[in-house]
Formats: sequence, structure tokens, C-alpha cells
Amino acid sequence: MFSQSVVEQIGYYVYFLKDPRSGEVFYVGKGCGNRVFNHLSCALGSDDESEKLDRIRDIVDSGYTVQNFIIRHGLSEKESFEVEAALIDFVGSSNLSNVQGGHYSGDYGIKTVDEISAMYEAEDFSTDRPVLLININKLYSREMSSNELYEATRKSWVLGDKKNKAEFAIATYRGLTREIYKIEDWFQVPEHGERRWGFNGKIADNEIRDQYKYKSIKRYFKKGAANPIKYLNC
Repeated sequence: MFSQSVVEQIGYYVYFLKDPRSGEVFYVGKGCGNRVFNHLSCALGSDDESEKLDRIRDIVDSGYTVQNFIIRHGLSEKESFEVEAALIDFVGSSNLSNVQGGHYSGDYGIKTVDEISAMYEAEDFSTDRPVLLININKLYSREMSSNELYEATRKSWVLGDKKNKAEFAIATYRGLTREIYKIEDWFQVPEHGERRWGFNGKIADNEIRDQYKYKSIKRYFKKGAANPIKYLNC
């Protein structure tokens, strides 16, 4: 634990936790005071379950100690949010046990140069066709193949009868449409619950893709919205 003298001088800081067995960084966070040490005390002093806490317990049970590193200190709270978000994006959320991305990571997080151009130049998505917007969130990766994107988009979602009217399913991520699929049929995904559905389909014709791809859908998904599904014209 930090001494009172350190606590009073260090300000806000950004830190990461490393597994000494593999050298892997498995968590990035920000805080002040003794926040960096709270994860260990929570892991050992509670029965709460999470990927992060389970990793810490496994490290300790193996006879090792979690390695704590301070990346930047003496920050304002706003600065600590920004540094934390940048680190999470750089390491990759799929490589970390963080439950969510950094502050404002959706708006200002890592993007390709094409995505930056699309973000500031993209027209608002608009259509008269019945479509289903599917925000695939953490399932998305810039390195994924077209088939992996299709698999991440097509199942398994909580959907109602309006799905049957949808002509296209559109994968979205961080405010932009990413790919457009022509829906052929629907199937249930019973292992994930009776209301979970998936679709069989194929990538839409180029005419449709050119019309709908890399369009802004921010007006359809408000910040903090939990539901990844949006029906349009259904």
C-alpha cells in the first residue's frame, strides 16, 4: 500500500496489472489513492467472480504476486481517463480482463485512417427498406476476416417477430455501419435461450453495400444504450 505521503502527492494515475508467469498485461485502470491495490484485496477478500479476479487468484495460488505498474501519475481525473482509454485501445480489449473500454473510447478510441475519414465525413444512415442494425460491440476486431465478421453478426440475439420483416442485417460498430447482409432465413439458438435467434445470409450486392456501408448510425444508438438491436421500417 502507498503511504499517506504518497497518496497525498501522487494525484490521479493510470496503472496496469501484469501476470509475472507470462509477462502478460491483463488489466489497465485509473484511479487515485490506493486504487491499484484494491483488486488484490477484492480477489482475496470476496467471492466475487470476474475474469480479472479469477486471474489474480490463480496467480496467488501459483505462489506468485501480481505485478503493479504506474504508467503516468500526477494527472487530473480527465487526463487519467484519456490515458487509460488510449492504453486499453493499444493493448486491445480482447487481451485484457477489463469489462469495458476506456472513457469515450467509442468516439475517440483507436481507428484506422479510413474510419477516421468516415467518422467525420460519413453521411447519416438512411433507408426505406426494412433492416436490422446489429451493434456487435466487443465481438468486432479489425483483424477479423469477412467470415468472422459474418459469424459475429448473425447470432445469437434476443429478437422478436419484427425480425421476420427485415430484408437486411447490418453489422455496426463504434457509430458506423461495417457490413450488410441479405437475410435468407432465421433459426433459433436454443442453447442460448428460447428468444435467441440467428440468421443465414450472404453479403449484399455491391449496389446495396455502396449505399449503406460506412454510414453514421449515431442517431439510432444513444450513448450508453444497452440494447444492441435496432429495427428500422420493420
